[in-house]
Amino acid sequence: MLYVVATPIGNLGDITLRALEVLKSVDLVAAEDTRHSGLLMKHFGIKKPFISYHEHNEAKRAAELVEHLAAGENVALITDAGTPGLSDPGLRLVRECIQRELSFTIIPGPSSILTALVGSGFSTERFSFRGFLPVKIGRRERELRAAAESGETIIFFDSPYRLTKTLAACIDVMPDRQLCVARELTKKFEEFRRGTARDLLAHYEAHTPKGEMVLVISAP
Repeated sequence: MLYVVATPIGNLGDITLRALEVLKSVDLVAAEDTRHSGLLMKHFGIKKPFISYHEHNEAKRAAELVEHLAAGENVALITDAGTPGLSDPGLRLVRECIQRELSFTIIPGPSSILTALVGSGFSTERFSFRGFLPVKIGRRERELRAAAESGETIIFFDSPYRLTKTLAACIDVMPDRQLCVARELTKKFEEFRRGTARDLLAHYEAHTPKGEMVLVISAP
């Protein structure tokens, strides 16, 4: 059986009892970063064999893990934070299991996407998650224009190193739209900062953005 296990996005206390039970019981843990996940396992006193599973070896590892599953082993798939398959490796292995008719289940848990959405205070009736904003300026602006034309709340992941450029682009394509930058979710310096793109750009030009962040764009 494959267990796709959500792990904390910051605060280790957010791990579920079910996730801990699964991690204690499986034969093998496939992790995006074995060093990072090793700290999580050590914190909860769990010792299990690790195998790396990340974007650069996903195809090879998926084939290997499928053989472990076909042999009757139980495998847990985890990522650095949140649920595997959401802007993190995992989808290929799930598809392999579907194709081979191998059993799998999802162990739900913390989500930066939903945490940012609810904390933004924007409409949750209709929303769309669109992954990481592109690195290239042209593609990023096209994504933002599409978001501006949408009738729903839009959620992106963004890098602190590109946030000010993103906000500058938002001034052009959605100057009056309310935005929320959700930063360091569930951690000590958690922050939800709301305002227009111009307001937020002025703040982050004066205060260098740091940490993991989610950009939420309100529905018009």
